[in-house]
Amino acid sequence: MDNARVLIRAAMDATGLADFGPDSFREGLEILVASLNAEARLNATGEHVLRERILGHLKQRLQIEDWYRRHPQIEDEQITRPLIGLGLPRTGSTALSFLLAQDTRARYLSRGEAANPCPPPSTVENDRRESLRDAAETVAGWKPHVPSGEFAPAECQDLMSLEFTSQIFLAFARVPAYARWLEDADLTACYAYERRALKLLQWGRPTKPWRLKAPTHLLYLEALDRAFPDARFVMTHRDPTDVMVSVIDVYADINGKFTDDLDMQYIVDLNIAMWAEGMRRALAFRREHGDERFFDIHFKDMQQDPVGQVRKLYDWLGETVSADFAGGMRQWWRQNAANREPGPARKDQDYGIDLNRVRPLFNDYAGQMAAWTGRGAP
Repeated sequence: MDNARVLIRAAMDATGLADFGPDSFREGLEILVASLNAEARLNATGEHVLRERILGHLKQRLQIEDWYRRHPQIEDEQITRPLIGLGLPRTGSTALSFLLAQDTRARYLSRGEAANPCPPPSTVENDRRESLRDAAETVAGWKPHVPSGEFAPAECQDLMSLEFTSQIFLAFARVPAYARWLEDADLTACYAYERRALKLLQWGRPTKPWRLKAPTHLLYLEALDRAFPDARFVMTHRDPTDVMVSVIDVYADINGKFTDDLDMQYIVDLNIAMWAEGMRRALAFRREHGDERFFDIHFKDMQQDPVGQVRKLYDWLGETVSADFAGGMRQWWRQNAANREPGPARKDQDYGIDLNRVRPLFNDYAGQMAAWTGRGAP
């Protein structure tokens, strides 16, 4: 793969633009590209997909800055009291985001918008946007792990990738040097730039409360809080041992499309360590700042009564669930039964995961989960 300097020049040549905004993105880009070249063992498909993804983020960043240059009033947009979903991956947060997307009074981030914030939606008729992930999903044998589509709700990962501080790169390739750097990185600039992109997406449209989400936020709640100090959080919960097997299954499937030399032990160790640290940080944040800004939903409660859980969430928000909203949720839940986070496709033994090593890492969380949701694990 080309080095960071060549990729930056390619993005500039492709767009005819030169202003990337603050230089804070360069450190993550350089570390990511160096790690991809030295450690990832990408096959030809992986080389192509990752190069195009990185170029896409660079080009979008150039275009965001160009829109701000030509329309400085975009900065005046207000992002007020967003609801941000977080929690361990594979805990039902994607299904929840689809349910919340049925509320026409709220604003969610679509996959097309996340991948291509430019041009801003208010300037485009019959808006259709290609998702960067769509290119990856053309790989033979790709198995979607969540409901998909251009207008499907997206995680914050693509907007975080504009700063090259995104967990999504860990799912695509073996990049241990980048993973070590990312774990301790300061994401203040990342979330500030996400806010900048959201203002652009909101500009020229009726202002509605945002519904956002990404499991990765567990690791960086202090920085997220600085960017969105009035945010409220909905945290989804599930037995961590089920989570680990399921997320490792996802990582192995994705990474396996882009390398012919899959390092399963690396994927196992990465995910166990990363999510244990993420939960440790989340527990520390809630101890320091209190639980008042958090609403908790257990995976099993969501499976049993999804609309009821959203009604409770909206009661907590001080908002109402309209009849159309409730009907949309029921319809989506019926139609997408096969696409919700299922039990793991494989068992812990298939990946050599020692669950007796995993459980103690989440002991503190298991106790808090029981207190927050009324359900323990399992």
